[in-house]
Amino acid sequence: MNLIYNSEQYSVVEFGVDDDMDALRFGGYEIMDKPAKREIFIAGPMAELFRQNVRELIASEPTQEEIDDFLGSYDMMMNHPTTYH
Repeated sequence: MNLIYNSEQYSVVEFGVDDDMDALRFGGYEIMDKPAKREIFIAGPMAELFRQNVRELIASEPTQEEIDDFLGSYDMMMNHPTTYH
């Protein structure tokens, strides 16, 4: 598990590929909207698409605002309240 992005608005944690767990066959990502205190975990093909989109975004040398805007496109899917362990 690696924290790969952290701003005042969002935090993204990457979970590595785990062939023994079907949900992590492609790895996974937890995206947290800090002010709204909600999150989403994406895995499988959706995680693979997220990874590809992030690579394309990073190649354009985005600002923090542009990264947050990109992560904001996942807001509608964030239904789980953030829990702290």
